Amino acid sequence: MEQASLELTVGPVAHGGWCVARHDGRVVFVRHALPGERVIAHVTEETTRFLRADAVQVLEPSPDRVVPPCPYAGPGRCGGCDWQHATQEAQRGLKAAVVAEQLSRLAGIEREIVVEEVPGAKDGLGWRTRVQFAARPGGELGFRRHRSHDIEVVDACLIAHPEVEAVGAEQREWQGASAVEVIASSTGDRAVVVRPRPRRSVAVPDLDAPASILLDQGKGHTVPRKGSGVLREQVGDREFRVAGSGFWQVHPGAAETLLDAVLSYAAPEPGEWALDLYCGVGLFAAGLAEGVGEQGAVFGLESEASAVRDARANLRDLPQARVERGRVEEALDRFQIERADIVVVDPPRSGLGRDVVHRITSLDSSRIVYVSCDPATLARDLAWFGDDGYGLVDLRAFDAFPMTHHVECVALLARG
Repeated sequence: MEQASLELTVGPVAHGGWCVARHDGRVVFVRHALPGERVIAHVTEETTRFLRADAVQVLEPSPDRVVPPCPYAGPGRCGGCDWQHATQEAQRGLKAAVVAEQLSRLAGIEREIVVEEVPGAKDGLGWRTRVQFAARPGGELGFRRHRSHDIEVVDACLIAHPEVEAVGAEQREWQGASAVEVIASSTGDRAVVVRPRPRRSVAVPDLDAPASILLDQGKGHTVPRKGSGVLREQVGDREFRVAGSGFWQVHPGAAETLLDAVLSYAAPEPGEWALDLYCGVGLFAAGLAEGVGEQGAVFGLESEASAVRDARANLRDLPQARVERGRVEEALDRFQIERADIVVVDPPRSGLGRDVVHRITSLDSSRIVYVSCDPATLARDLAWFGDDGYGLVDLRAFDAFPMTHHVECVALLARG
């Protein structure tokens, strides 16, 4: 079927790496465009309410447009990056506009947003320390095309950290693999996590740089095939262990940047009682524990078993910190948590949800710090916090994912 072509005047940015245009009264979500441009776009998807399209020719470019540095970026190509065709300053402006629009539309909060640069990425490239490649049946590695299962084979990824690229994974064939994740830690550790195809074994090729090899058994379980599979991450003067493909911020400057932001909002004082919900391997819990001191207490909750093990190891020198496994939805009741001075939450992209918000507000904390990787679910949850009497005091946004539409936010909420 031949793609329909439309001439469009591009309007404002939308969440997800799109800009909004209109054609014959219908909304058109356009990729590879910038606000104010006039473009020729090919329709890629049509519904009764809207169209999706790729800008394939720019008739009137924005002054913010640049030539994408990556040869795999563009319509129908790799779907990993959204804004390679915009300057770094423009990218941060687009993300700020998205956060402000989501807050206004979903939470009724009018606020000017500034997206801050995170140290550790030159020109928005070379920052991603954890890169997951998809593998074709022949073993070639690449990335999914946008909204597709098709794989764009690549020989290098420009946003990957140099220590990830040093492994040379894209130069090899991974027979029997469905996915390959390459991880490079801030301390120089490397790991390659291989996911086999069903009923297949993987032939792991020789690599250009030393790395542990782990087999992904699904549901977050990995088994070392070579090396320990435990990576060490350094933040300030504290070292954190992260097993396998466990969660850690992918931007080399993000962990310290977010920790500083969280602690400045939480302002832990000696003797206070803090909760760290969705605590991962204990990054925020460690900072909170140092702040409340031995006369205070920090209670962390995490649902992933390997992360709980890592967190307990990472916090073993802080007796005031305790980490338990459980889902926030049930564990606060199971552990009979009835109050806290400080609550820090760092949920997955799906956010908290109304029931968890209501349970957190029942703790009557003086300050709640919400770390979010999705401004839409953040704004939705902020509206529910508002219903329970907690208002937004301040918010910072960080460009922890250059070249993509993703943005990290840290929000401070307080009663009244």
